Amino acid sequence: MIFWYKKTLARFLRLALREYPELLNGLDLETAQKRETANILVGRLAANERRYQDVTISLMVEISSMKNFRELEQLEDKQWLERAQQAVSELQGLTKDYKQSAEEYSRFEKELAEAIEEAEKGRAISTALASLKEKFLVLGSDPDPQGRGRKFETFLNELFALFDFYPRAAYSLEREQIDGAFTFDTDDYILEAKWLKSVVSREQLDTFAKKVERKGRNALGLYVSVNGFSSDGLAEYQSSSPFITMDGSDIYMVLDGRIALDDLFLRKRRHVNETGSCFFPASGIFTE
Repeated sequence: MIFWYKKTLARFLRLALREYPELLNGLDLETAQKRETANILVGRLAANERRYQDVTISLMVEISSMKNFRELEQLEDKQWLERAQQAVSELQGLTKDYKQSAEEYSRFEKELAEAIEEAEKGRAISTALASLKEKFLVLGSDPDPQGRGRKFETFLNELFALFDFYPRAAYSLEREQIDGAFTFDTDDYILEAKWLKSVVSREQLDTFAKKVERKGRNALGLYVSVNGFSSDGLAEYQSSSPFITMDGSDIYMVLDGRIALDDLFLRKRRHVNETGSCFFPASGIFTE
């Protein structure tokens, strides 16, 4: 007997059979002999073997996994400890295959649940991207440039939030306006977002660079311009830049599901760290 005290056996059975109260119904767990309790319980399990097969195997596997017998270890007569160890060892041989199968099934269930969760997350992201893509196309035909700019900032916040970039809305400082900010991979960025009829000029990039530099040594920036950047502006920041850039083509590839925003951002950041250049188009990833 691996349980020396009746109360210990009672506590174990009540916990192990909490979903099968009928198996314990009528058993005197507090005063009856432990052997008598065990015989009645085994008889009930055997009488309805098909119904209780899983719980029987579960009990066998749980008992065979026991390694400590503290109550028996405290007894002067060590024969009881040796008997318990021998009984559990024999049970381990009987339940080895069942235990392995249970572990494999448990692992399969976990992997299946993770796969289902990942698939559901993927479908949710795809649905959200489709909605954002429609908003992006509608913004392109907005005749009000100023109104489109404000809506574009909101659009970017929604896109960033979808990929857990923790965006923050536009805010004003004493002498400058910040279009927004976000956090990616523990780094904080300030945002400049433009949807102009023409490209962003070198002068505009210079202004943003100064904004970033004034924020501190570890400050980083992202300049988003739907219609791109001037060639002289990109040339100025091709060897040393405190910011990275995104254009409309980058955004569209993300909205089209061709690349995840976080993957694109990692690649752009690695590029600026390795080369100093602020510009790395999403299309470049597919030609590397």
